[in-house]
Amino acid sequence: MKRPAAIDWDGHKKVNLALQGGGAHGAFTWGVLDRILEDGRLDIEAMTGTSAGAMNAVVMCEGYLEGDREGARKKLADFWKSVSSESALSPIQRQAFDTLFKGWNLQQTPAYWWLDMLTHYASPYEFNPLNINPLRDHLSRMVDFEKVRACDAIKLFIAATNVHTGKISVFERQHLTADHVMASACLPFLFQAVEIDGVPHWDGGYMGNPALFPLFYKSACPDIVIVQVNPISRETTPRTARDIQDRINEISFNGALMGELRSIDFVNRLVDEGKLSRERYMRPIMHRIAGGRELMDFGASSKMDTSWPFLTQLRDIGRAAATQWLDANYDKIGVESTLDTRLAFA
Repeated sequence: MKRPAAIDWDGHKKVNLALQGGGAHGAFTWGVLDRILEDGRLDIEAMTGTSAGAMNAVVMCEGYLEGDREGARKKLADFWKSVSSESALSPIQRQAFDTLFKGWNLQQTPAYWWLDMLTHYASPYEFNPLNINPLRDHLSRMVDFEKVRACDAIKLFIAATNVHTGKISVFERQHLTADHVMASACLPFLFQAVEIDGVPHWDGGYMGNPALFPLFYKSACPDIVIVQVNPISRETTPRTARDIQDRINEISFNGALMGELRSIDFVNRLVDEGKLSRERYMRPIMHRIAGGRELMDFGASSKMDTSWPFLTQLRDIGRAAATQWLDANYDKIGVESTLDTRLAFA
């Protein structure tokens, strides 16, 4: 496949977005999207998302259909505000000491301890036999999936993990319902598997966080911008049981992405060496927007903190990261990768 022009008839550059999941840290992605939409120089051809990334993607699609870029920005803000409002009565809240010193650690809350212990000794089929899930109810109220399915301006792909086969399932925009998004966000220790056409699914992060390959086959745009929430590397060795488990989860939820980056690097080298034809194979141009040290410093428990001050702080970090990335790399979009894929997985 020939590489298409990177600039459309409006003079805007085209990109695909790949949105990671990460609980409340998805508000970082909200900030990134908000800044990209506000900037106005990038047209989004396709999005692939997992878990919180999937929620951001469907909300943005609905808002885009209702009011173009500004409609998408408003819908994202309304969605995250409602997430905060819904969780205001949650027993898992920061302690006074953490609030006083602006920490975002929930590990010291009794409710968090209780939930952590419960999920180690009981399954969601045991402690929630009626499968009550307020998050699904909230998503159904906030997102009009008929509008999402009608938003043909942006291709959309949502990833989940097939429990029976262990393989990835990718759902496209024209088929999406609240169940598909909840399947993508279904952590098996907290929620019962979500059935899609009779097949149980768990969180898509196990097999694609986010899945990049749909963009190779279903989008003509070579530029892929990964919005990364989960850090790949850390400089310290975890020593407590909780920290060890959190690091294992980070590694697991980045595993599929690392594998895809390795494959991209391999194919790109074959194209560059002339072993694969540029006429037949698209050479992906890779980019990444990440939260860096600021996002890395938040503990894994903060992914359950949906207080409005925390969400807006994450949004602001995302906006700043997107601004920095646009300023440094806009001219390279459509020309060269700004993410060293080999360094990313080496």
